[in-house]
Amino acid sequence: MPREDEFLDDIETSEAELEAEELAEEEALELEKEVDELEALRAERDDFRDKFMRALADAENSRKRADKQRREAEQYGGSKLARDMLPVYDNLQRAMDAVSDEQREAMGAMLEGLELTLRELKNTFKKHGIEVIAPAVGDKFDPNEHEAMFEAPVPGTKAGEIIQVSAVGFMLHDRLLRPAQVGVSSMTA
Repeated sequence: MPREDEFLDDIETSEAELEAEELAEEEALELEKEVDELEALRAERDDFRDKFMRALADAENSRKRADKQRREAEQYGGSKLARDMLPVYDNLQRAMDAVSDEQREAMGAMLEGLELTLRELKNTFKKHGIEVIAPAVGDKFDPNEHEAMFEAPVPGTKAGEIIQVSAVGFMLHDRLLRPAQVGVSSMTA
């Protein structure tokens, strides 16, 4: 009988080994499945993190862009109205420049009103960041601030010097509203 027991022990051992192998394979498959799930979750987490960081950066860029647009609207929003007011300034200034001493005595109160109106317009311009560009005869022509209306050879001047100012120009903060209109010397050395 010892032989039969040994045989049965071998069968039981084989079955136990086979069962252990199957169990190990199942555990390995389950572990592999869990590792795959974990990797998928990590990839999904990384994808969400990337999307979150991009959305955060996009929101920050949008905030900065909106802030810049708001500042520009505050500074330059009235540029169309300001441009439309420049002829009013020009006409008031021309009226004041055209008055003779005799007329000044005869129409003192009216001229004083014109002067006050022109001064108030200048103060309003200044308050809103509008500066007058008033070049003088002899200044160097600057194409960023001046518009050459004509060129003429004038003795005693250098090429590129302003020889006449037809109209003053205006800046709104750092932007040109209207260039000063000038005549420029074309005298060659």
